[in-house]
Amino acid sequence: MRAPTVDRGHHRVLVVEDDDTIGRHLRTGLLSNDYAATWSRTGAGALTEAARSRYDVLLLDLGLPDMDGLDIARTLRARHPDLLIIILTARTDDIDVIAGLDAGADDYLVKPFSLSVLLARLRAHLRRRTVTSPPQDPIHLGDLVLDTTARRCLLNNEELRLRPKEFDLLAVLAQRTGEAIARETLMSEVWDENWFGSTKTLDVTMAALRRRLAEAAAASPPPARLPRITTLRGHGYRLEY
Repeated sequence: MRAPTVDRGHHRVLVVEDDDTIGRHLRTGLLSNDYAATWSRTGAGALTEAARSRYDVLLLDLGLPDMDGLDIARTLRARHPDLLIIILTARTDDIDVIAGLDAGADDYLVKPFSLSVLLARLRAHLRRRTVTSPPQDPIHLGDLVLDTTARRCLLNNEELRLRPKEFDLLAVLAQRTGEAIARETLMSEVWDENWFGSTKTLDVTMAALRRRLAEAAAASPPPARLPRITTLRGHGYRLEY
């Protein structure tokens, strides 16, 4: 088995892709855009590499020869909460996308995709992660408390663990309780003002957020008072309490 191929740059990216043509294309493109690229062709090799070095980004193919890509996403998300995980997949069904996001991915790209789209997605995500905001008071919505400064969400004093984009989405809605917020506004504020690509990520993330809130409410001592997220067809969403 060949060792991972590594080059130095600014942000460190671990590419997990068993297709030689795609792997070489990604490595070359990342290198030419000032990313450090480490390319692993197997899931086992990727886990070994991730344990050996710190990475900012994981580009993960799901169809690997030795492991399920979703298992890799779950493992590395648990070990590295701040790792940006983008799934590369030929699967387009909502259930497959939801499975990837539930496994810990921040985003997904459907094959075939252009390098320019991938680079735009990377820039968008990395820009969002460098933005800092002044401290704000916790937001109280019934039994739900959202502390945007500490990035904590509590339901009846029990912490509700949300994925980063789920938390960001809830925060934007909570800061404008009762307002109708357009899809484009949510994409701009939760992902990036220069976001390039499908807004399906918003729908999948919203569905996952609703599911986590419902599950937390069901597990909490009744009655758990939660805000309601209403879909505004043709426009966006509104959080109500």
